[in-house]
Amino acid sequence: MKKNRIKTLFFILLISGLACPSWAQTLSEAYKSNIYSVGTLKAIDSLLKVKVGDPAPDFSLPALSGGKIALSQYRGKKNVVLSFVPAAWTPVCSDQWPGYNIVQGLFEQKEAILLGITVDNIPTLFAWTNQMGKLWFPVLSDFWPHGAVAESYGILRTDGTSERAVFLIDKKGLIRYINVNDINKRPRLEDLAAELEKLDK
Repeated sequence: MKKNRIKTLFFILLISGLACPSWAQTLSEAYKSNIYSVGTLKAIDSLLKVKVGDPAPDFSLPALSGGKIALSQYRGKKNVVLSFVPAAWTPVCSDQWPGYNIVQGLFEQKEAILLGITVDNIPTLFAWTNQMGKLWFPVLSDFWPHGAVAESYGILRTDGTSERAVFLIDKKGLIRYINVNDINKRPRLEDLAAELEKLDK
């Protein structure tokens, strides 16, 4: 147990050091030229329908890799982190998901899976993630019915995109952590790492 906490502390320190530089600096010029600037948006434009301690609303969504993935398939097997991002080909979103690659080991240590979700369709997600680079986690499309999963959590914005939100769900299917972030900013990886650490307690 102590060894695991030392490893987690190491990951948090690593994240703190690596989260500062922009991932966009490492992306190709061709990729960066395709990123659409939306300007500054209203930080939060929705009303949550769930709270910590609630059962997480179940869903089944098409996966970029093929077939569908349901939240319930992880019940009793894995902790789940849902990472909702507003839209493909936008600046912060194109930074955020590649950043999770550096903490894959922490997810594995905590028996957790990350599910990336947007309201984009599968062809758009294919093109976007193909340019972004390899992601270790499943990417899911909440395109049709449009934003239905985001709406069930209360994070569908009035423009039809989702909030930039993170939900940590334990093996029992209960929500343990919610972060509806300022849509203009990337959520802090170290905050998520600290919440994953609490799953042992």
